[in-house]
Amino acid sequence: MRSPATFGSYPLGYAHRMATVTITTENLDTTIEGNDIVLLDFWAEWCGPCRMFGPIFEAASEAHPDIVFGKVDTEEQQELAMAFGIRSIPTLMAFRENVLVFAQPGALLAPQLERLIEAIKGLDMAEVHAQVAEQRAQQSAETPGA
Repeated sequence: MRSPATFGSYPLGYAHRMATVTITTENLDTTIEGNDIVLLDFWAEWCGPCRMFGPIFEAASEAHPDIVFGKVDTEEQQELAMAFGIRSIPTLMAFRENVLVFAQPGALLAPQLERLIEAIKGLDMAEVHAQVAEQRAQQSAETPGA
């Protein structure tokens, strides 16, 4: 019996998925809106801690093909860095169901990143969406004319 034909480790007919995705102003919204979980690594080539965290982020992306791992080069995407208020790199942000659920500067070690991923996967998103709706309602009530 022959084994199915493969391309790399993927059976033929399945698209090869890139481990990480380059995020730009052009694809940010569609990436976040079109995927359940998205992790964003804000980095720069000259940043030592970014270069240390890069291989950890890449390895996690290969271990979790169900998650989109995006890299935002803060030198090339200064507008995105400003929009997200990036003041220190690396900064890691996580979105689940289009909601920002984590944002923190600093490089993580592999076990820390793995615990974070498991925590994000374990979130009760019905509760998270309820909290977001409640916060928006409070902001609307506090803002006259909103």
